[in-house]
Amino acid sequence: MIDIKLIRENKELVKENIVKKYQDEKLPLVDEVYDLDIKVRELQTEGDNLKAEKNKLSKEIGALMASGKKDEAEKIKEKIAESNKRIAEIDEEFPKIQEEIKKRMMVIPNIIDDSVPIGKDDSENVEVQRFGEPTKKDYEIPHHADIIERVGGLDKASAGRTSGEGFYYLIGDIARLHEAMIAYARDYMIDHGFTYAIPPFMIRSDVVNGVMSFAEMEAMMYKIEGEDLYLIGTSEHSMIGKFKGQLLKPEELPIKMTSYSPCFRKEGGAHGLEERGLYRVHQFEKQEMIVICDEKEAMDNYNKMWKLTVEIFENFDVPVRQLECCSGDLADLKVKSCDIEAWSPRQECYFEVGSCSTLGDAQARRLGIRVKGEKENYYPNTLNNTVVATPRGLIALVENNYNEDGSISIPVALQPYMGGKKKIEPKN
Repeated sequence: MIDIKLIRENKELVKENIVKKYQDEKLPLVDEVYDLDIKVRELQTEGDNLKAEKNKLSKEIGALMASGKKDEAEKIKEKIAESNKRIAEIDEEFPKIQEEIKKRMMVIPNIIDDSVPIGKDDSENVEVQRFGEPTKKDYEIPHHADIIERVGGLDKASAGRTSGEGFYYLIGDIARLHEAMIAYARDYMIDHGFTYAIPPFMIRSDVVNGVMSFAEMEAMMYKIEGEDLYLIGTSEHSMIGKFKGQLLKPEELPIKMTSYSPCFRKEGGAHGLEERGLYRVHQFEKQEMIVICDEKEAMDNYNKMWKLTVEIFENFDVPVRQLECCSGDLADLKVKSCDIEAWSPRQECYFEVGSCSTLGDAQARRLGIRVKGEKENYYPNTLNNTVVATPRGLIALVENNYNEDGSISIPVALQPYMGGKKKIEPKN
């Protein structure tokens, strides 16, 4: 949510930003907020003036009564009664207009950074740079589900019986490798100065509304029936929500945390679920990172954060690239975002394994997270980044470390987490 001062002082900039995001249907909202804001401020002034006048007249009544001027006192009482009536009307109207302003402000997109490429959707995202050499094997790379099944590591049929489409059992060394990736990512982040946390896996609706747009919530999140609780789609939501309503001290910044959680997503819409494999599923696990910092430090932290993900995948022997998200692909709260994509030697293309975003002060403003300032309190910036999400990350590791004999080489970095094992061999 942007600062309403921006609409008061430069509504054309806000409109230009909406056009850049290809959301022209939201343009009328800017003028509506502008007009409603004028009205609510006029009501505020009128109400304040009436209350001040009422206090002044109330003092006069006592003096008039004391001097025996009852008629004059009664006339003033009539004026006060009229003022009270109007004050009551204002007190009823004021919050209604404020709510109308908030409803519109919640769907007006955040101002994107000048460096964001302009484009309509994810097909116009821009490759920035590559890390590691994409490999083309001189032998066939099977579908990742087949590779994992051949080493006895996947059972989707049983998961279909227990839970339905979009779920899975990981078995044996593959399950262990999956958890090794998460554990390695956790330790890597701790070594880089991030505080480790395991957050709640359910959050209330006021936190959901604070960290994401309504459209994102509807597409992603599962609601607990009969409860004001949602299963998290990423631990970033509960980690940012941890600071809801808090007044932070300047010396506490930047706050750098890394968190583990299972994640739950509907994965509806055009993409749908993947029947055979593990790429698009209803549940997965993730090591996440968040930073809360001053605005002037946000972009520096942003660049440090996505590079940590790159380093981890390089240590998994997986080539990756950074893809800059264009304006039309940015969620409404985001100022700037990039995807980290891993190389698939089977498909000979890249696929997304992580995303890094800076959201300005939008989440802090929605959640009431402030920092104590010398003259006045202010809203900090919030950032988040996927460290490792798996089984999607597992797919990248398995394909890039698959051998012609059907075995999977375990990257050196993960071998201590696998009891020293160097390969996962296929079953007879």
